[in-house]
Amino acid sequence: MKGAKTVDEYLERHVAWRPLLDKLRKELLAAGFEETVKWGAPSYTIDGKNVVGLGAFKEHVALWFHQGVFLGDPDGVLIVGNEERGTKAMRQWRFTDAKQVKVTRLRVYLKEAIANQRAGKVLAADRSKPVDMPPELVAALAKRPRVRKAFESLTKGKQREYAEHIAEARREATKASRLEKILPMIEAGAGLHDKYRNC
Repeated sequence: MKGAKTVDEYLERHVAWRPLLDKLRKELLAAGFEETVKWGAPSYTIDGKNVVGLGAFKEHVALWFHQGVFLGDPDGVLIVGNEERGTKAMRQWRFTDAKQVKVTRLRVYLKEAIANQRAGKVLAADRSKPVDMPPELVAALAKRPRVRKAFESLTKGKQREYAEHIAEARREATKASRLEKILPMIEAGAGLHDKYRNC
């Protein structure tokens, strides 16, 4: 399913979660966030910076705080949503029912997230970590000097995205399919996720 172009479109796709999504959305807007869609889902910004995302999943709805590592979390509700991918700053608050949303408590978290954004609290990514190249990508680049040269001119972050994209595939057929797709992108000097960066 393609990502939604508007928040209303996103909400319409998640009928089962609609009461919960509507309740959270109302609080986000009341807190003063600017509402937009990024990565195909509702995103809430302050001064153009991502602060909170809203997403519906199979088992839950989540608010994710982009710099949630700086939140006090007095209620102990925040979790690291994707530890296996090395998430450092982002934290999630998961809900399975609209009754779980304690509006007074939620407002405390939203207010603190806004204050942290305005104070410039950001956990910077570790850019010194070397790129761990999967053997399949190394072999493909060795056979294509122009693609290898283009890969070497990419930022370390973009190189890492490509390397992880291949390494995360479990089956050889998936790795081969992914390689076929990304090699022209690399040669064109594009990053794997460039199309999402300015959504």
